[in-house]
Amino acid sequence: MMKVLIIGGTRNLGHQLCLRLLKEGWETTVLNRGQTPDELPASVKRLRADRQDPGQLRAALRGRVFDAVVDFALYTGEEARTTVKLLGGQTGLYVFVSSGQVYLVRTGVERPFKEEDYDGPVMPAPEESPSDYRNWKYGVEKRQVEDVLTEAWQTSRFPFVSLRLPIVNSERDHYHRLYGYLLRFWDRGPILVPHGPHLPIRHVYGADVIETIRRLVGRPAGMGQAWNIGQDETVTLDEFLGLLAQVDGSRLNVKRISREALDKAGLIPACSPFSDPWMSELDNTKGKRELALTYTPLAVCLEKLVAHYRSKPRNIPPGYARRAEELKLATRC
Repeated sequence: MMKVLIIGGTRNLGHQLCLRLLKEGWETTVLNRGQTPDELPASVKRLRADRQDPGQLRAALRGRVFDAVVDFALYTGEEARTTVKLLGGQTGLYVFVSSGQVYLVRTGVERPFKEEDYDGPVMPAPEESPSDYRNWKYGVEKRQVEDVLTEAWQTSRFPFVSLRLPIVNSERDHYHRLYGYLLRFWDRGPILVPHGPHLPIRHVYGADVIETIRRLVGRPAGMGQAWNIGQDETVTLDEFLGLLAQVDGSRLNVKRISREALDKAGLIPACSPFSDPWMSELDNTKGKRELALTYTPLAVCLEKLVAHYRSKPRNIPPGYARRAEELKLATRC
């Protein structure tokens, strides 16, 4: 029986990957701190460790060998060095779930980003906006992780693959981004969108990410490299919202308000998360050509997600809790 370790990520993609691999007969183990209750079957083995404590991680992994490791929760270069040290010789493949944010901190590159755009100068840390600084830090630290893994491949053939993801739209998205737009459709009030310009939207469907990982752990390929993962279509925000409304059978009602007013009210990004300036757009050509990756058409993806959210309504997410304030602002502007 093939053995896989999934680190972190039991709320969203990690949960879905666990179920998929269990169904295909993998012996599946998850490792996390155990602070967030999971909804996984009892047949999933559970290891507990805080990866920021090398001693805990070492104790949890001691003597264990896996055919593949998938890491959804690796965020710093220091954590990467510890992981390489502990998993060296203990896995046939290590899949690092990275982010398109590694490109957003670069200077002098154009959208959509290609894998080769990674190399080059990085912008200085933003000083005025705490949100911009947090996003910059996230991208820089993901780059540090990739650099450690690349060095480990070059020096000792540590068998890593890095998958760079844009925003992921999935049934279990714990940020409730797409669901938040749907809730606003359903209450028939306007969606508040900041005045443009807006970045192009080129996201990815969660099921496509799971399929890519499943294929890689079943038949490792592309080791020692990073790969962009992302849908084929690039659309504007207006086109995206229009398509979502069409799929849902709702009337699109958009109210454009200055970003300054939304910032001052503290309503952005919750009122329109896909208006975020820290949103990557990835060229998927390399993965399609060399790994034969395929993607669900955007319209089909949205049909599946809308059907899911309509059949299984969730609790009201935090970002919708201030909806009354959004509607009040819409009447004033």
